[in-house]
Amino acid sequence: MLDRTVKTPCIGVCSTGIGDSVCRGCKRFSHEVIDWNSYSLEQKRVIDGRLSGFLSQCVKNKLKVTDRDLLKWQLDVQQVRYVATHDEYCWVFSLLKAGAGQIELTREFGFEVDLRYRETSLLDLREAIDQEFYILSEAHYDRYMRTPDLFQEEGS
Repeated sequence: MLDRTVKTPCIGVCSTGIGDSVCRGCKRFSHEVIDWNSYSLEQKRVIDGRLSGFLSQCVKNKLKVTDRDLLKWQLDVQQVRYVATHDEYCWVFSLLKAGAGQIELTREFGFEVDLRYRETSLLDLREAIDQEFYILSEAHYDRYMRTPDLFQEEGS
């Protein structure tokens, strides 16, 4: 079995250098950004899984994939970079990042906007999803990284 590599989630918009505990670009924790190159493949997979899970959850709150194959076909035809091992909701976000302002009929791309957000532009939805993704990552950091004492056994 071949080990699939995990590419860095970095998008070149790092905010950890200015003191953020969670990068506003890739949503990794500051120590993950710093230590990425020293992590094992398994450690990278765990981080990748957390990030893709959070992103997928945020996208699902606002959009619904109606035709996965059509979405994949459009990504390939439009030459949009996406991670094939992530789910289709992460793929939609890749599509929105590449061209939210150019999509007029979402059904032609295999997804639809939730009724609550039909009056919101795809550009604004993309920003809302990204902000929700950041908030979720920050909350996870606050819960599990800032409070390590919660996980110490009594008497340690």
